[in-house]
Amino acid sequence: MLRYFPYKLCLLLAVLLVSAMPPFAQAQVIKSGPPSCPGVALTFDLCPVRNGLGYDQALVDYLIEHKIPATFFMSGKWMTKHDQQVRDLLQIPFFEIGTHGDVHAHMPLHSEDEQKKEILGPVRLLKTRYGHEATLFRPPYGEFNDVTINVVSGLGLQFILWNVVSGDPDPTITALQIEDHLKRSVKKGSVIVMHANGKGRHTHEVVQDLHQQLLPQRNLTAMTMSDLLTCRPTSP
Repeated sequence: MLRYFPYKLCLLLAVLLVSAMPPFAQAQVIKSGPPSCPGVALTFDLCPVRNGLGYDQALVDYLIEHKIPATFFMSGKWMTKHDQQVRDLLQIPFFEIGTHGDVHAHMPLHSEDEQKKEILGPVRLLKTRYGHEATLFRPPYGEFNDVTINVVSGLGLQFILWNVVSGDPDPTITALQIEDHLKRSVKKGSVIVMHANGKGRHTHEVVQDLHQQLLPQRNLTAMTMSDLLTCRPTSP
């Protein structure tokens, strides 16, 4: 049975797991773009939710209105409950779609076969139902082990993490605190992790600040994850 942990605990576990990985394994996990690239990847996880709509429509509308490139990591369980939203997101040319596990499992707690099933679930769903070939994978909770890396590599997917944590699901922090943290952390090649499943209480507000203030002030451009890795500006 899958277990769910508080966001802060999951984040701490993820940090400990990453730091414990040997260098050869870490080299296969992408946490940022080229440090010389004047771009930043705004990435949004679409994890399954127990209550609520599970989708931040206002946030997505803002991204579309202002033609802000973004990358969304969808879980299979989320997709099955948000068919129209999946179709809508796939239609936006400056959006990129990756996967985020099938049921949002804690990967290190599972065997190789179980991890492969968890990873392949949303990949196959995107291909069979929507005709979309997903190439980016982000592990649920940011948790992984050597088995996860080997499975992802064997499937020909890119393993995407982040190097800037917004903390947007945390109900105890304010938009201003998130913005102050981003001002201290965001730089060339940064990958910011946020949420578009309605759990980010201040995500819309924070993205507005990024778009209107922080990125322009630092001469940084929002890019999709794939475009950041090649340092090629996304064409809206």
